[in-house]
Amino acid sequence: MNPYLRAKSPLRLSFAGGGSDIEAVYKEIGGAVLVATINKYSYVSIRPHEDDRIRIRSLDFNVEVDYAARGEPPYDGVLDLAKACVEETGIRRGLDISLQTEAPPGSGLGSSSSMITALLAGLQVLTGRHMDPYELAEKAYDVERVKMKISGGKQDQYACSFGGFNLIEFHPDNVEVTPLRLRPDILNDVESHCMLCFTGRTRLSANLIDKQVAAFHEAGSSSRAGTEKLKALAYEAKNLLLRGKISEFGHLLHEAHLAKKTMNPLVTDEFIDSLYEEARRLGAFGGKILGAGGGGYLMLFAPIDNKQAIREKLEQLGGRFATFGFCPDGVQTWTSACP
Repeated sequence: MNPYLRAKSPLRLSFAGGGSDIEAVYKEIGGAVLVATINKYSYVSIRPHEDDRIRIRSLDFNVEVDYAARGEPPYDGVLDLAKACVEETGIRRGLDISLQTEAPPGSGLGSSSSMITALLAGLQVLTGRHMDPYELAEKAYDVERVKMKISGGKQDQYACSFGGFNLIEFHPDNVEVTPLRLRPDILNDVESHCMLCFTGRTRLSANLIDKQVAAFHEAGSSSRAGTEKLKALAYEAKNLLLRGKISEFGHLLHEAHLAKKTMNPLVTDEFIDSLYEEARRLGAFGGKILGAGGGGYLMLFAPIDNKQAIREKLEQLGGRFATFGFCPDGVQTWTSACP
């Protein structure tokens, strides 16, 4: 009996710089993001078998595709990203693949890229080839952004591949990942001040990103100024964390929130603004909508003694809170005889 090959890839929080990791942007002005992975994951299970069928199942959405291993995958809008990962690795044998993630697509936590990264890592084990984190991130980016033409940036694939707290810099011809060697007390302090509030809905990030890129290229656009500010804040945020300036870091997140709205006003709406403004009224230093915005998770950074009041009020308004911790690891693979 063939063993199960398993992989998991973490989700991520982006603190500053998001939007500057889009190719059309960083090729003009460069990009930088401060990002950390958290202990919520995308999971992949792969089991080779002898028949000539590839079966891929999403446990989250209870959908399944089944197609010939030696034929072309049917790109019909159902689990197409997973099909593209299998095709990209060149595997032409029977496989049973199941997928599951701890956050829905459009949550702002990078779940789609996390899933692709985990699946590619697992499939690469089957091929006998090894990819380092840079190669894995680029392969995941190529599948998602180039092959499948889904608009978005590059930070998610790198964050998931490397894991941990990183400053990621995007240049026209290369990407640099600099791990932050944060003291344990600083890491614990940041974690204890962070809150994750789900707005109750998700969104398609591609439409928001396309509009953001169009605005960035408009002459005299405030979007460009907002993007440049976010990039600069990524470096400032890194320096504050390394020096243990926790409250200053929290206030910087408010600057990042305002800059993100300047970059693209569509990242928030009346409901998201009401949640954020109530949190600020109750003492939050700052925060930001995660990912491309328009829904998903709102991250808040608040004094510890204020967190319960913030939680109670935002839950009355319709927010839902999730617990999390930071994790130092990127993609992991292993084998198991257990179903």
